Amino acid sequence: MTEERHEGCTVWLTGMSGAGKTTISCLLERWLCEHGARVERLDGGEIRKQLSKGLGFSREDRDENIRRIGYVAGLLSRNGVIAIVAAISPYQAVREELRLAIGAFVEIHVDCPLSVLIARDAKGLYRKALSGEIAHFTGISDPYEPPLTPELVIDSSTETPEESTTRVWNKLRDLGLIRFDCSPLELG
Repeated sequence: MTEERHEGCTVWLTGMSGAGKTTISCLLERWLCEHGARVERLDGGEIRKQLSKGLGFSREDRDENIRRIGYVAGLLSRNGVIAIVAAISPYQAVREELRLAIGAFVEIHVDCPLSVLIARDAKGLYRKALSGEIAHFTGISDPYEPPLTPELVIDSSTETPEESTTRVWNKLRDLGLIRFDCSPLELG
C-alpha cells in the first residue's frame, strides 16, 4: 500500500467577480492532476447553471447556492478528494458555516481593488452594474464581506496567476494537505 500523497480537503477561493478565482482554480486543478491527485473543481458560475437553477440573487438565494456548493465540496473532501471551489460567496456567515461543516477547509481570499476589476472587466458587468442595468451586483449594489481569517490572501492585481497558484500550493503543503515531491513551477 502506498502512502497517500494528499488529504481530502476543500480549497475555497472567494473574491469579487473578475478577481481571478477561476483562473487560479484551473491552474491549481491542472497542477494537482499532473501530480496524480484526486481533485474536482467546482466553479460558482457552472454550479449556478446546473445545481442551483431557479435561485435568484437575494441574500437568501446566494446563501443557498453557496450551501449547495459547500455540501458537494464536503462530500468530495470526506472521500479523499481535493475540492477546489471558485465562487464569489459574498457573505462571511455562510463561509464560516461551511468551514465548521467541512472541517478541512482552506479559505483563500482572491482580492483585487475595485478600480482594477472595473478596468479588466471584459464582459462589461461592472459598467452595467454601475449604471443600474444589473441589480444585486456584488461589490456595487450588494455587499462583499472579505474573510476575517483566511488561510491566504492573494492580491491578483500585483501577482500573476502562476505566482498566486504557487502560493496556494505552498499553503496546502504547509498545512500538510499535499505531500508532492516536486514544485508546481516545474510543471510550466
